[in-house]
Amino acid sequence: MSNNTSLDIEAIRSGKIKQLADAKLIGANLSGANLAEADLSQADLTGADLSGANLAEATLRGNLRGANLTGANLWGTDCRNADLTGANLQDARVQGASFAGAFMTGSNCPQLDLSGVDLRGADLRGANLSAVILVQADLSNANLSGADLSQADLEEVNLNGAVMRGANLQGANLLCAQMEKTQWTGALLDRACVEGTPLMNVKNDSD
Repeated sequence: MSNNTSLDIEAIRSGKIKQLADAKLIGANLSGANLAEADLSQADLTGADLSGANLAEATLRGNLRGANLTGANLWGTDCRNADLTGANLQDARVQGASFAGAFMTGSNCPQLDLSGVDLRGADLRGANLSAVILVQADLSNANLSGADLSQADLEEVNLNGAVMRGANLQGANLLCAQMEKTQWTGALLDRACVEGTPLMNVKNDSD
């Protein structure tokens, strides 16, 4: 599939076409599309409008730089190693999804419920994660440098080996979080709740 003009966008929106591996859908209007269980591996969805789309259990391991995923259903979606740089995921449903190894630099994800979500090794530098729920999520070895996690709920989150340099965690809940070898240089922790957190294992660059 070489470009948008060779694809039937309306057929894709209606769910009639689900095999979209390597598809070129740059800037495509797929708002409200039925893409549940679709194969979008290696698809180029740069700047595409996927607002309100149903992507439940889809394979979304492609290029979604700057894509609009506001209100999208990403339940159980495979986003491993996807490029979501600058993507807007506000109000998306992401329970059961995997973002392991995903590139999410500068993504907009405020107030998302990411409870239990797999974000191992994800690149979340500069992401807007204000007031997100990350209870029991796995952020081990993720890079959250400069991310906004103010007022976030990170109770029992796995931050082992994560990079939190310059991250804003003001007012965040870190109750019983795992923090072995986490790097905190320059992080803002004012009013953060760290009760039950093994702070003796926190690693700073000066250590």
